[in-house]
Order: sequence, then C-alpha cells, then structure tokens
Amino acid sequence: MIELNTAEIAAITGGRPTATAPLGLGVRGVATDSRECREGWLFVAKPGEESDGHRFVAQALAAGAVLALAERETTAEDGTVHPAVIVPDAVLAMGRLAEHIVGRLRAGGLRVVGITGSAGKTTTKDLLAAILGTAGETVAPVGSYNGEVGVPLTVFRATEATRFLVVEMGATGIGHIDYLARMVRPEVGVVLCVGSAHAGEFGGVHNIARAKGELVEALEESGTAVLNLDDPQVAAMSSRTRARLLGFGEEADDAGAVAARGIEVDRDGHPGFTLVLPGGEEHRVRSGLIGRHHVANLLAAAAAAHALGVDGATIARTLTGLGPASRWRMERTDRPDGVRVINDAYNANPESMRAALRALAELGLPDAQGRARRTWAVLGEMLELGDESLTEHDLLGRVAVRLNIKKLLVVGRGAKAVHTSAVLEGSWGDEAMFVETVDEAEELLNGQLEPGDIVLFKSSNGAGLRFLGDRIALAGTGAPRAGEEPVR
Repeated sequence: MIELNTAEIAAITGGRPTATAPLGLGVRGVATDSRECREGWLFVAKPGEESDGHRFVAQALAAGAVLALAERETTAEDGTVHPAVIVPDAVLAMGRLAEHIVGRLRAGGLRVVGITGSAGKTTTKDLLAAILGTAGETVAPVGSYNGEVGVPLTVFRATEATRFLVVEMGATGIGHIDYLARMVRPEVGVVLCVGSAHAGEFGGVHNIARAKGELVEALEESGTAVLNLDDPQVAAMSSRTRARLLGFGEEADDAGAVAARGIEVDRDGHPGFTLVLPGGEEHRVRSGLIGRHHVANLLAAAAAAHALGVDGATIARTLTGLGPASRWRMERTDRPDGVRVINDAYNANPESMRAALRALAELGLPDAQGRARRTWAVLGEMLELGDESLTEHDLLGRVAVRLNIKKLLVVGRGAKAVHTSAVLEGSWGDEAMFVETVDEAEELLNGQLEPGDIVLFKSSNGAGLRFLGDRIALAGTGAPRAGEEPVR
C-alpha cells in the first residue's frame, strides 16, 4: 500500500482526526477485521450486519494498528480516546482512499482491469491474474472480494511496484458497478454474461444487464471494452461505451475478435481448443479447469490480456494446464477409494447450475472400453431469484433427469422443487432423493458412495453445501473434519 499519514487520510476522506491521532503518523496497510491488523495498519471500524467494528478498535490497536477509521469516537478502559479519523460513513471513506491510491498509482503506470458478469468473475479474474503475472507484479482480489468493501481492500494491496490491478466487480442493484468503476477507473472492462443471478434483488434480468453495462459506460475513450459476443445482452453493450471494442466468443467470426476453434473436452472434463486472436494468430490451449462452460472464461481472460499487450504465445502457455485458483469452483478431489468429488458450491444461479450438471454428465460418459462412472448431483438452493425461484428450481430437476444424472440428492426445503420436478420427469425410486439438512445428506452419502462414483456439490453459498463437499472429499482419509456450516 502507498503509505498515507493521518493528515492525508483526514483530507482525502473529509474526516476529523481525534486529539490522540498524530497527524504525521504513517499507515502501511488496511484491514476491516481486527484479527488481520499488523504493525502500522489502519483499522476500518465499519458497522456490520452481525457485529459493529467499533467494538474491536481496542483489539485492532493491540494487534499493531496505529489508527482507526471510524464513525464515532471510542475509548480505552482508562477513558482515553482511541487515535482515529472520524467520518460519517466508514465504507464510503474506504472508497475515497482507494480512489486516491489508484489515481496516484495510475499516474505511475498502473494498468487497471475491471471484470463483471453474472457468473465466472472469480475464475476469469484468477486466469487473467496468472497471465498478467508473467508481465509484471499483479494484484487481484482474494477469493471473491468484489463489492464496496472488497474492492478497496484489493486496491490497498497495490504498491508503486504493482504493474497490473485486476478488480472483480459484483452488484446487487443499479449503480453499484458504476460506483466501483469510478473508484478504480479501469482501462479495460470485461463483461462476461448476463444471467438471472440476483434477479429478485434487481427486479428482473433487464436491470441486471443495465447494471453490468455500467462498467463499459465508465470506460474512457482510450480504454477497451471486452464483450462476450455469445451473449446477446452483453454484445448489445457495444452501443453503451465510447471505448474501443474487443469481442470474444465461440461463435465469433470477426477477424478482430478472440475466438475458440475445435473445442474438445477430455475424459477428465478439461476443455481444449485453438485460441484465435485478432489478426488470425492461433495457439492451442488445453485448460486445467473442469467443464466446457469455462471456454468463455478462458477467452475473456485471453482477450483482456491481449488488450493489455501480452503476446499470444504467453497467453496460451499460461492458460494451458491452469486449474482453479480460488476455492469451491469446480474443485476436484480424488479420494483414495476412487470417489471423485467436484465441489462447485461457492455460488449458484440457473446458468451455472446447468453448466455444472452438463460437465458432470460428460464426466460420467463411457470411456473407450465402454466403462461409465456413476454420477451424483448434490444440489442445494439457489438464492436471490425472487419470483422466478420456484420455476428455476423446477427446471433444474428436469435438466438433471434429461442429462441422465444417475443420482440426485436435493438438500434443504428451499430446493425441494428440484426433487419434485425430477420425480415428475421420471426419476423414481432412489434415483432422486430429498433430505432436509446437511447432516442428513452427509450420512446418506457416507453410506451410499462407492468407488468410481463422481459427486458434484452445487448450491448458493448460503445453502451450506461447500463445507459438506469438503467433508465428503476428506471422508476416509483420516484428515480433520472440515469447517461447519449452519444447518438450513
């Protein structure tokens, strides 16, 4: 992080230093969790849904923090006011600090990429960061830090030595991405897809498209909008930007686009294709990711890297063999007993659910000797779908049956429609099963999984299946039991 002193922080945020805050004191890092504070850091005492950061100012200072960014004064046991800069809104103040830092770093040559979309943001971010890392120091979000808190925390990790900053941008409403884009001022903006994730919060898919397009609207004329030509709603965003256009897609036939030719998927589910770059340059790529649906993410990362000047050979070489870098994204574990676990339960929406089920079905197809593997889909609720929730869960159960998934285990009352529709579609007996809780699902799986089975875990984060997937992956290995998730 660029070092800022108390006086600078107060000026940037419009805050008021407490009498105990030395104005010349330098800050070298930022945290919103008191347990993560280090010597010389700033602790942001933001209010939370379950806990108020102001309660932990003393702990942050004890851990090494030298200053708090807070919405009210707090005191030590002896009544001394903690050193702080007091602001009306700590989260907005974080954003102002991030905007200031990006501005200074951009003046020194920093190049910023913003990525948004209803699915695939984190995977694309990880792929792009790996490519750009071959050309210079690159900072990208940890996990899925993509909101009004996560984006500033990512920015704060950048220094004068950072050449590339990759920013993942999420939203739950109109104006959110515009806010983030104005904060980091990306040179390249990537839009992956418009799906039905968060449709309930947005008020419909049309508003999702409107929100995602805020990224390309914020680009300067000298920037580049990287758009998915296979998604009509994304392709239509070309009229909403003044930046240069660079399309990508499987069906892209424009000589100026990034395309995939000759797509194949091997026995382990890894997609391979010929990467075609603008001007006709071609390179073969064999990904370490699981699922054909990742071709779009691979193309998006390649297109963004190309826009930033990385040569085609380096792009293809980096993407080849590269697997998931963030947890619970088609994460594969092969147990000693021959059971294969695919844990993709970090997030879910109808589009990503169907893509994961197609990948599972392909993994279960007979090999050259005619041997097939039994497939299990362990599915939980897709959250934030609004009025479409019942319909989308109903459709998902029918898709599972039509893809000939051998075993369907539905977990949680919110996903019950998946089981009901699978039974109505023709999956009777013990092919389709329903349990109320994660614990019941774990007991059933431990009793019925057999060597050679492939089991997919997929749900929204809040449905609790990602830690169940971890526990099933560790079953029989003697490893410690994975973290617990609240039973729904």
